[in-house]
Amino acid sequence: MATDQIIIKGARENNLKNVDLSIPRDKLIVFTGLSGSGKTSLAFDTIYADGQRRYVESLSSYARMFLGQMDKPDVDSIEGLSPAISIDQKTTSKNPRSTVGTVTEIYDYLRLLYARIGTPHCPVCGREITQQTVDQIVDKVMALRSGTRIQVMAPTIRRRKGEHQKEFEAARRSGYVRVRVDGNLYDLTETIQLDKNKKHTIEIVVDRLVIKPEIRSRLTDSIETASSLTGGLALVDVIDGEEILFSQNYSCPDHDISIEELAPSMFSFNNPHGACEKCTGLGTFQRVDPDLVVGNRDLTLAQGAIKASGWSYQDGGIARMYFDGLSRHFGIPLDVPVKDLPQAQLDIILYGTRGEKFRMERETGTMTGSYYTDFEGIINNLERRFKETSSEYMRFELQSYMTAVECPACHGDRLKKTILAVTVGEKNIADFCKMSVKQALRFVEELTLTRQQELIAGQILKEIRSRLGFLVNVGLGYLTLSRSASTLSGGESQRIRLATQIGSSLMGVLYILDEPSIGLHQRDNDRLIATLKRLRDQGNTVIVVEHDEDTMRASDYIVDVGPAAV
Repeated sequence: MATDQIIIKGARENNLKNVDLSIPRDKLIVFTGLSGSGKTSLAFDTIYADGQRRYVESLSSYARMFLGQMDKPDVDSIEGLSPAISIDQKTTSKNPRSTVGTVTEIYDYLRLLYARIGTPHCPVCGREITQQTVDQIVDKVMALRSGTRIQVMAPTIRRRKGEHQKEFEAARRSGYVRVRVDGNLYDLTETIQLDKNKKHTIEIVVDRLVIKPEIRSRLTDSIETASSLTGGLALVDVIDGEEILFSQNYSCPDHDISIEELAPSMFSFNNPHGACEKCTGLGTFQRVDPDLVVGNRDLTLAQGAIKASGWSYQDGGIARMYFDGLSRHFGIPLDVPVKDLPQAQLDIILYGTRGEKFRMERETGTMTGSYYTDFEGIINNLERRFKETSSEYMRFELQSYMTAVECPACHGDRLKKTILAVTVGEKNIADFCKMSVKQALRFVEELTLTRQQELIAGQILKEIRSRLGFLVNVGLGYLTLSRSASTLSGGESQRIRLATQIGSSLMGVLYILDEPSIGLHQRDNDRLIATLKRLRDQGNTVIVVEHDEDTMRASDYIVDVGPAAV
């Protein structure tokens, strides 16, 4: 058997009539021909299907339990097959959590990058938050000029109202002599009276030192003491100089905000550690749209302007009772076109009476009665029913009146504020994902890092650059990494999967693609062809079902399928 060829004998799938074919391995091959000629049946339903079936059958019986049994295509024999991967035109994912970044796995590397070299900031004031060990703090203080006089202080109270007498008494009992209150030094033996209605800052003076080599041990003890009093903070006041605030935690000293040690899971919007708590990482909410509830504003309420399920006046029943009651109590006319109603009256119909009760009159057969109630509003009613229903049919029905709106907490960025305050090159991970692929690649290439950051992130950045470059090379430089995968066209999703496969650097694989040039601008066609050749040059066989002339001319082998094929 020839090892440099794939030999097909007696292919009869769909409209194929006992086709025999030999094609070279490790080449770029184009299948072309008229629509309906059978080229897709030959490439996907015969070659790919048998390649997949054979690979699955080579697995253990336990693995096959989960993959299922695959049917053998209608063909006498195929020799020289490799494990096959299909890259066809189908949407990558319908999952609203899938983005271009997650599908291409670039986002996984970004999470690792930000967790390893990201700089946290306070989400309130923007102050940079650094985590330092006692030894690092001591080294920085000892780097001051010899002879510099310093005070090591413990900021126990920071801008908090009260008289704080308990704090003063605790400091006295612990043996401390001095304290600084709102910038003024006091001896703890004297009585310190503070205005309980004003905010105060209290710093206990732990030690006074002059910088010289022999004080390192004493300075270390003083820093540790100050940190133990404040939960990780130490303030070094340089006499006739500036103050330096050190922290052993990722926390803002001015605001009660702390960040745990950074980890990749914290940057995932699919993980509770990082996802925005309000929208759970989706970035949007499904909300009832008033324009979808009110179908035709030229109609009156009595004519059925409200088209939401169960809320048309013409349906009668409880809906009509509510409309009549609201009309009597609030003077809302039922015979005036909705477009002419004052907004306040329309808001009562849509958003309810906000607790105000009105009289409802009920008629059942020969009996009549009345009672007082409030009204939750049609929009609030639909949203409540959407949350509470267990019926998929009802959920689908109610969803037809809803549209996606931006999350007010994260503004569509999907992550917690503390996570969005972590930056690399002055951009947080959401800002990076909002850039186009071309802009993101330029940003990564121009990123300036310290020597230590380069050692930590060098390999990560190499992988990110490589994968962004693959996307540019297949003509997708205009996409953003935050783009939802469900909004991609068939051609875009196919080229994304193509770029991902190039990044995986597999060898000895049979790739089959379905018209990857569809929707691609002509100027990017050469890049796509170069990408296909690169996949071939890695040691793979690439079969492309294609009509594009440039692709055919660039191929190593052409198979023309159909009547009068040449």
